Amino acid sequence: MIRPYNMATGAAPFDVLQVADIGDVPINTFDLKKSVAIITEYYRGVLAHGAIPLTLGGDHTLTWPILRAVKERHGPVALIHVDAHSDTNEHMFGEAVAHGCPFRRAWEDGCLQNDKVFQIGIRGTGYSPEDFDWGRKQGWTCIQAEECWWKSLTPLMADIRSRIGDAPVYLTYDIDSLDPAFAPGTGTVEVGGLTTHQGLEIIRGCAGLNLVGCDLVEVSPPYDPAGNTAVIAANFLYEMLCALPRVAEAAAKNRK
Repeated sequence: MIRPYNMATGAAPFDVLQVADIGDVPINTFDLKKSVAIITEYYRGVLAHGAIPLTLGGDHTLTWPILRAVKERHGPVALIHVDAHSDTNEHMFGEAVAHGCPFRRAWEDGCLQNDKVFQIGIRGTGYSPEDFDWGRKQGWTCIQAEECWWKSLTPLMADIRSRIGDAPVYLTYDIDSLDPAFAPGTGTVEVGGLTTHQGLEIIRGCAGLNLVGCDLVEVSPPYDPAGNTAVIAANFLYEMLCALPRVAEAAAKNRK
């Protein structure tokens, strides 16, 4: 069997980890609120086996129930949240459970270490200044997309690693963080986004952190007729696998 090898980082995850596709997570297709409870219970079972879940979505709401299960296993976590939107609304069209609200809900549930929350790539328009500033008021570090233009994000990730230290950390990556020139296959595109190179710098920059879970969300196949967005998402998820602690440690030893 030929096993993938990351030529850039030297990571060979299938040589170091037991990796499995455990299929679709059950949901209630008619009730999003009930789906939140179902997802939380499912991830309790996954985490009970000592697994590090890497999840593909779908609606960004799913990160909230995953974080609830992760908190039960690891306690409150550091968060690296890459997105065009802050997803910290109190309500979205009158609903508290929606893809614009998951990190407000996770904060309310005590899932996050506020001094170790980093939001990268936030941009576009909002309904009020609070859409951008609510997280900052909680002590989060919010890095708008304009601060990333024309830059390598490698120095940023070095700073984030030093600030997170050995705390457990969850990485959530919304594909709409990328400029729609790269990833049009999503429901809420915003111009002026990150490049695929910057996306790789962020994910590879997580190597060395105590990653306890990751997800890649908001890919919408109906909006992705050429399949480019899905290809980027699959590659980014593989890069997350390569950044997991045991894989990154083995790759570092091999480079010496």
